[in-house]
Amino acid sequence: MGMIMAVSFTRYGRLYYLDPGGHSPKVGDKVLVPTDSGPEVAECVWAPQYTSEDIDGLPVCAGLAGEEHLTRDETNKRRRAEARSVSKRLIKRHSLPMKVVGIDYLDQDNVYTVYFSAPHRVDFRALVRDLARNLRARVELRQIGPRDEARLQGGIGPCGRDLCCATFLKDFEPVSVRMAKDQDLPVNPLRIAGACGRLMCCLKYEHPLYQEFRASAPRVGTSVETPEGAGTVVGHNVPSDSVVVRLADGGRRCSCSKASVCSPRKQHDAMYGDGPAPS
Repeated sequence: MGMIMAVSFTRYGRLYYLDPGGHSPKVGDKVLVPTDSGPEVAECVWAPQYTSEDIDGLPVCAGLAGEEHLTRDETNKRRRAEARSVSKRLIKRHSLPMKVVGIDYLDQDNVYTVYFSAPHRVDFRALVRDLARNLRARVELRQIGPRDEARLQGGIGPCGRDLCCATFLKDFEPVSVRMAKDQDLPVNPLRIAGACGRLMCCLKYEHPLYQEFRASAPRVGTSVETPEGAGTVVGHNVPSDSVVVRLADGGRRCSCSKASVCSPRKQHDAMYGDGPAPS
């Protein structure tokens, strides 16, 4: 058992987990997070608490941020804002089909990284020279895709919550239309697409559960025996681990536990006893 805390570099941004070490920051405190370019200021959004999970390898909090760290952080924020304004102005001057998504700045190396999106590859060599001359620093431009653009900009998903990619999702896993079909979702781009215009990442979350259910549940149209009589499977309800059966006697529909219909009656009785199966 160890202790863990969470911080965020931006308001409502992605969470980063730390080992608090010997420090006990409160929610809202500014703390120092070790990075490759030195300690950076972040806000504590989850106070240290004990956890039963293995947390070996987490970065160790470097303590509360001092006045000099806060001043440096504010200066870097102003420089990033200035770089964004200059970048937009020069992109318009060069008539390039680019959209500035985010700006990163390393004050130790005096390097700006401009993240942008574009419909195709862009020749930005002249733009880089003008940016370096105006900002008096080395400038790197990186083109990113729609998913990374949504991650950097943030936003609200169809569920009404902050985007997964902007809060906790670290890696983008492959998502296919087959996952939506397996979950009986409408194959409508407006219904299954996220803020980035690509398939929603959350389609991946419950897909293994649907695969496991379909591997053991009777298919639609299969004749089965239920505690209420013989019938035909007409639907599945994966979250409740049950199937919908239309009874042969009267055509009434009922919801039955998958365990009570997916095996021969003798096998079910051997597993659950000879008593009536739950409906």
